[in-house]
Amino acid sequence: MSEPDVAAPAPVTAVPRRLRLVTALAAAGIVAIMAVVAALLKESSTGVVAFQTADQLAMLGLGLALGAGVLVLGRSRVQADAEGLRVRNMLVEHQLPWDAVRAVRFDQHSPWASLLLTNGDELGVTAVQATDGVRAVAAVRGLRALLAAHQERTATPAPDLLYPWERPRE
Repeated sequence: MSEPDVAAPAPVTAVPRRLRLVTALAAAGIVAIMAVVAALLKESSTGVVAFQTADQLAMLGLGLALGAGVLVLGRSRVQADAEGLRVRNMLVEHQLPWDAVRAVRFDQHSPWASLLLTNGDELGVTAVQATDGVRAVAAVRGLRALLAAHQERTATPAPDLLYPWERPRE
């Protein structure tokens, strides 16, 4: 009698929701402040410096560039399925097979989850932030379920090391 097929864990996709909200608000605030500064730049109470339209446009461009830079902080994302996972932390993206992952950690006082890799390295997963609360816990549980399913599928039985020199006679 064969064992029933157990359904594979569902794929996991996680993004830092609160961080994205904070970065979007900060970027909008920066752009708004720089736009106001650019609009008021022509007026000079001393008359010593006369700003031109090009200066105003440069200030607005600087505000847009700073806002875009702040938005990059919220680009983190993790996508995992039965084959492996993709982790994007700001600008760098890592694609890993499950064979490269030893464990998924999310310690109590950690700001984000991390992956312990089989080569001894640790990779932060900034897409799973402690500030996201229940969503972060669900993402970590999903990642752990996918890892456990992979380890179960690829498990090789350990050799009997009690008395390796005694082999059963055929």
